[in-house]
Amino acid sequence: MKEQFYPYIQRLQDQITQKLESLDHLGSFMEEKWERPGGGGGQTRILEGGSIFEKAGVNISAVHGDLPPSMQAYFGVDQATFYACGLSLVIHPKSPMVPTVHANFRYFEMYEPDGKRKDQWFGGGLDLTPYYLFEEDVQHFHQCCKNSCDAFDINFYTTFKKACDTYFWNAHRNEARGVGGLFFDYLRPTENISLQDRYDFVTAIGNTFLNAYIPIVQKRKDYRYTPQQRNWQEIRRGRYVEFNLIHDKGTLFGLKTNGRIESILMSLPAHVQWKYNYHPEAGSDEAALLEVLKTPKDWV
Repeated sequence: MKEQFYPYIQRLQDQITQKLESLDHLGSFMEEKWERPGGGGGQTRILEGGSIFEKAGVNISAVHGDLPPSMQAYFGVDQATFYACGLSLVIHPKSPMVPTVHANFRYFEMYEPDGKRKDQWFGGGLDLTPYYLFEEDVQHFHQCCKNSCDAFDINFYTTFKKACDTYFWNAHRNEARGVGGLFFDYLRPTENISLQDRYDFVTAIGNTFLNAYIPIVQKRKDYRYTPQQRNWQEIRRGRYVEFNLIHDKGTLFGLKTNGRIESILMSLPAHVQWKYNYHPEAGSDEAALLEVLKTPKDWV
């Protein structure tokens, strides 16, 4: 499975970065290949200062080595080694009318000290974080997610949508980070579902990313916006940063396994604000967004 999934995420990285570059015209991805002390490495691609995308990161990695004590405690195992590969992306558009998007698709293996494989699973998902709410955009994003899920199991969308709403919840703010999407983890083979079935599902979700997001970008990228709306976008980006640094498992895993800090923190936006006790005007579009973020909503 390692030999099958890593080439897939290499191809997916190419497809996504090429599409974003062709859409932006001005911005282009810089690429940096890196090695991880202890085993493995990755390929980071970053676009900054584009006409549409203020900052976009599409990274792949394949790392391996000894599982650190902190992660041994987390997984409830003694000495063990691991292999993990995946693609992670975060796109922060320049316009507050275009939502931020995040996606991650990963595969993990854990081994006994003698090299025998102890466990294996897939994880990942995709989610949308708008600054101004266009309900038809959110419905489109969720419909793409549901269509991909329904091809495998009619219950997948409901299950993984709920998991996404639960996971991307800023508990210290008592609000959602965005309007959700899909989140799944620890997708192991079962008696009725093979590891190949899991691969087919995760790659199908990966393949739907561009269809779910790019039409929204194309629809909203030329909308005019005011300095006040840009200001609101930067304030809301602060909540995005808070989630990634306080709650996100991927960030914490990278930090605890001696990951590459520049790649781990590529998800942070270039421009962000924290204003003390800021509240938007009642009845405003900004207040309408916050109302939606208080309680997860069914979009399709």
